[in-house]
Amino acid sequence: MQKHVDDRLRLDEIVDPAVLRASFNAIAEKHGGASSEARQELLAEAKRVNIEGRARARAMLSEDGGGTLCAQRICHLQDVITDALYDYASIHVYRVENPLVSEHMTVTAVGGYGRGTLAPGSDIDLLFVLPYKKTPWTEQVVEWILYILWDMGLKVGHATRNVDECIRLSRSDMTIRTAILEARFLCGAQALFDDLSERFEKEVVEGTGPEFIAAKLHERDERHRKAGDTRYLVEPNVKEGKGGLRDLNTLFWIAKYFYHIRDTKELVGLGVLSRREFNLFEKAEDFLWAVRCHMHFLTGKSEERLSFDIQRDIAAGLGYQDHPGLSAVERFMKHYFLVAKDVGDLTRIFCAGLEDQQAKQAPGLTGAISRFANRPRKIPGTLDFLEDKGRINLADADVFKRDPVNIIRLFHLADIRGLEFHPDALKRVTRSLRLINADLRNDEEANRLFMSILTSRRTPAIILRRMNEAGVLGKFMPEFGKIVAMMQFNMYHHYTVDEHLIRTVSVLSGIDKGEDSREHPLASKLFPGIEEREVLYVAAFLHDIAKGRPEDHSIAGAKVARKVCPRLGLSANQTELVAWLIEEHLTMSMVAQSRDLNDRKTITDFAEKVRSLERLKMLLVLSVCDIRAVGPGVWNGWKGQLLRTLYYETELMLSGGFSEVSRKQRAAQSLEALSEGLADWDEAERASYLKLHYEPYLLAVPIEEQLRHAHFIRDADKDGKRLATMVRTNAFHAITEITLLSPDHPRLLSVVTGACAAAGANIADAQVFTTSDGRALDTILINRELPDDEDELRRAASIGRMIEDVLAGKAHIPEVIARKTRGKRKNRHFTVKPQVNLSNALSNKFTVIEIECLDRSGLLSEVASVLSDLSLDIASAHITTFGEKVVDTFYVRDLVGQKITNENRQNNIAARLKAVLAKEEDEVRDRMPPGMIAPHGTRRGRAPA
Repeated sequence: MQKHVDDRLRLDEIVDPAVLRASFNAIAEKHGGASSEARQELLAEAKRVNIEGRARARAMLSEDGGGTLCAQRICHLQDVITDALYDYASIHVYRVENPLVSEHMTVTAVGGYGRGTLAPGSDIDLLFVLPYKKTPWTEQVVEWILYILWDMGLKVGHATRNVDECIRLSRSDMTIRTAILEARFLCGAQALFDDLSERFEKEVVEGTGPEFIAAKLHERDERHRKAGDTRYLVEPNVKEGKGGLRDLNTLFWIAKYFYHIRDTKELVGLGVLSRREFNLFEKAEDFLWAVRCHMHFLTGKSEERLSFDIQRDIAAGLGYQDHPGLSAVERFMKHYFLVAKDVGDLTRIFCAGLEDQQAKQAPGLTGAISRFANRPRKIPGTLDFLEDKGRINLADADVFKRDPVNIIRLFHLADIRGLEFHPDALKRVTRSLRLINADLRNDEEANRLFMSILTSRRTPAIILRRMNEAGVLGKFMPEFGKIVAMMQFNMYHHYTVDEHLIRTVSVLSGIDKGEDSREHPLASKLFPGIEEREVLYVAAFLHDIAKGRPEDHSIAGAKVARKVCPRLGLSANQTELVAWLIEEHLTMSMVAQSRDLNDRKTITDFAEKVRSLERLKMLLVLSVCDIRAVGPGVWNGWKGQLLRTLYYETELMLSGGFSEVSRKQRAAQSLEALSEGLADWDEAERASYLKLHYEPYLLAVPIEEQLRHAHFIRDADKDGKRLATMVRTNAFHAITEITLLSPDHPRLLSVVTGACAAAGANIADAQVFTTSDGRALDTILINRELPDDEDELRRAASIGRMIEDVLAGKAHIPEVIARKTRGKRKNRHFTVKPQVNLSNALSNKFTVIEIECLDRSGLLSEVASVLSDLSLDIASAHITTFGEKVVDTFYVRDLVGQKITNENRQNNIAARLKAVLAKEEDEVRDRMPPGMIAPHGTRRGRAPA
């Protein structure tokens, strides 16, 4: 067996120890061992051997795909180099003919290097062990070796200690204890290493197993917490993340410490892992090492985060291919997350065995008393399950075999009794998954229990996550199993699809219990009145169930729902409602974020699709939960406000309260209200101001805003300002509003949005109005970034000054944007096919242009500039960003106030915009002047409505 492993390693192809030692000896003979010439030539030779050896290891990784083999090969290369350097230093540079006892030393590998594996960019951790205190000889040898390694460009972690210091520090410092636990002899005095090993076992390890285990598991939990406490982040940390290599290392440390083993396969003989589970351990470790080695080789550094930038290249390096519905990179990442899940399974199984072993080893009378006091108690109403120190466990090993429904019942009882899971119970679940078959899936009681878990008023997401991690969820519902560990290669989704669905249920549960009433006031207010509570939970759980299929996932998901819901006990009407919610689950958020909610056609079209108040309520709540569950920072108050506005406008129409008064009459009513609000103004001044605004402004802007604008314009006129800005912020809406008064100009919106991009502001929305005296009154809404109002207002004022500088020609947009975006993360690893759609059906008054492409700084400014070139008047712009993808919508008319109906002109508009989105050359656009303050009389061409 060992020979087979050695054959696979092919270490002789990496480096030949005898050849390297002979080469070093030849250098010493040629120049004299301690000369600077010898050191220079030796360094060059060591570098050459290291570079060539690593290149061969990389080539072998591409050939055989062996991750563990690659790490072992690089470790062997480092062993040979370190050994040769030690020999050279002790023989040719600092030779001692009759060394004293104090002039002995052991060079020891510790950390990951001590385990016999080394990633291409990892630190080389060395412990120089001395018999007593340091001597000039030991200091010189250590220093010489370290400087050569550093000059080779290697990162070396090192410590020099005598045996007593190693033992003393190991007792007090768990990191040092772990390092010495993994210590591996490299070169020097073998007897010294043996002495350290024996004393460490007797004086440190013996009797301290529980203490070490507790420390390592706490360390693991803290590491998980810092990494986001989920193994399903779409840019995982391969080394430190949940389900990563460090989790496997932790298992090995504990096993070595507690069971006194040298190799993980000894756990099979001890009965801790089955042969299948040990094979799973080896496969998981090998896969994670392959990914990590590819990452280090690809980036040329110790990169541990599997970021979007490198996922495609790693997938290609590992040989993944595209499949229908899933790209090669998505298939690779699904495999990664399945491996991370396997690591979680192994951890649970290992911990279960560990707990049993510790219980058996508890000493004498103390152990007997402890076992009596903490003995498991029966759970009322069942003979199959026990409560063991607040955790649910099985009464005997055959509980699942006797009745497979007990697999689901275990999780149901844990939910209703608020119990944690005993590791032994979860181990038996993992080993009983074969019992989950078609009979169990169609069992009425099993489905009733599952629905009780899903719609629980306690913590349904926690139980669902445990079911998923144990492999039950995907087996009990194969449709869910297809999206387990599936990721989508984009910057919008932070989690895998299964984790996103469970988080959606978690958000829904929070709203259900009234925990999120401050952040989601409308959803929390509506929820108690929703009649079909179960339907909403099922829709939340299934809304992305068809991701990864060639068909649109909303339509395919509705089909899945029609198949699954009857099995779960839902009626035909409930099933159709779930299917409708899934098919339309993106509709409300898309309409709210990318349509003009002041345009009546938007509301009538949406109301026609929803048709009932109950469906409207449910769709609002589902939309909130879906956005919230995407990931941190995706939900904000502005999206909440847009959804609330759409809800209230649609509710009014569905309930028959939407006004049938004509536009002209409503504009007249608005003007009258404005007049009343300015009653304290001088009559002549008021009459003059009331002539300023056209019908679109009077219909779209609330009266409170109209009055605020009136005072803003009057103050600017009194101060003689041709250019003025006004800012305010709203923490709940997470939005900051910049209002601009300026001489009108065709390119004004382009300049303003460009200035915002130059200032680093993300625009959410823009409303554009023209006054009858040739001025522009534009409102730009930007996403709020700072928690404190004063800080945010200062930021907004700074953006306002940037707008004024650009308009006055003091700053040039492209240059400022280039400075701002320098060093920022690019989206170059993503592809979004540029799309342009023109529609005259979405609005009665405007042509709606929707663009979709890869996001970049200054994009909105470029698009607005082209629309201006094309003699189009922008009434409003609505910006929606989904990670690397942007969907911008513009409501436009021609310069005489009409929709764009000519087909040739529509094609020309689409072609020009596609050129911008694809970053193709556009000579007309490139001639844009730096300053935008227009001479008097220049207008954007807004025709009175």
